[in-house]
Amino acid sequence: MNTLTTDYARCAEVLRGSGSSFALPIRLLPFQKRQSTTALYAFCRRADDIVDNTHDPLAARVALEGFEQSLAAGLAGCRSEDPVLRALVDTVRRYAIPPALLYDILAGVRMDLDRQTYDTFADLEDYCRRVASAVGLAAIHIWGFRGAEALPAAHSCGLAFQLTNILRDIPEDLRRGRIYLPEEDFQACGCTSDDLRLGQIHAGFSRLAAAEFARAEGFYEQSQALDKALSTDGRLVFRAMYGVYRSLLAAVGRAGPAIFTTRIRPSRPVVIASAVATILTGIVRPRGFR
Repeated sequence: MNTLTTDYARCAEVLRGSGSSFALPIRLLPFQKRQSTTALYAFCRRADDIVDNTHDPLAARVALEGFEQSLAAGLAGCRSEDPVLRALVDTVRRYAIPPALLYDILAGVRMDLDRQTYDTFADLEDYCRRVASAVGLAAIHIWGFRGAEALPAAHSCGLAFQLTNILRDIPEDLRRGRIYLPEEDFQACGCTSDDLRLGQIHAGFSRLAAAEFARAEGFYEQSQALDKALSTDGRLVFRAMYGVYRSLLAAVGRAGPAIFTTRIRPSRPVVIASAVATILTGIVRPRGFR
């Protein structure tokens, strides 16, 4: 018999199987908020997998459309056949998450089917707003926040985390035919996306790596205001996530132009130590680019 307990348990299985950096910080939440945050994560993971694990773009588009229709039906009161969506709908109702945020997430995932490159940072920011900032805004509804200042800070946090993911995953994304770094940034640094595709990494890529690191670091600084706007529960998990991603960004900074040929993987002890230090000492500025 399907129950909400088993639905949330299925979401926990999705999180455990993902190897996500979010798995450890989520454990800091009280039981109900942990369950609901896990349901939100599982929803995002399902959407990402539809696009990333389906080699036929048309089939992926059809599957994503079906997933969105199932979400809409669930939010409208129909019982879904998908345990992840059942848990998510319960979470939306329990914490008054604006449904528009969920549709933004799906629209962002759909962008990976529609485009492989970005001309300007404004274009990339719109993508990040959907696939990352919308997730953060939904999450803080679960965690608890006060004051309008939490909203722009959550947006900046989403940008910081997503830009860190992009810088960490450049070779992996390239194998999928995607280059997220804006064309205008390549040109400003004296290199091209074609150079990247051909593996011709020259001095311009050192400038590009430094520029992208500095931009991400700026969004980390802007996101610091979120720390004081969250509930005690939310502050702990935010600090842990901030520490995890700060360690990833620091690893990107140390790697320099190697980010264009190697996926950056800081050791698990380093990541955990950064999360713990941030929980205990609060939010501090990431280590600068070498």
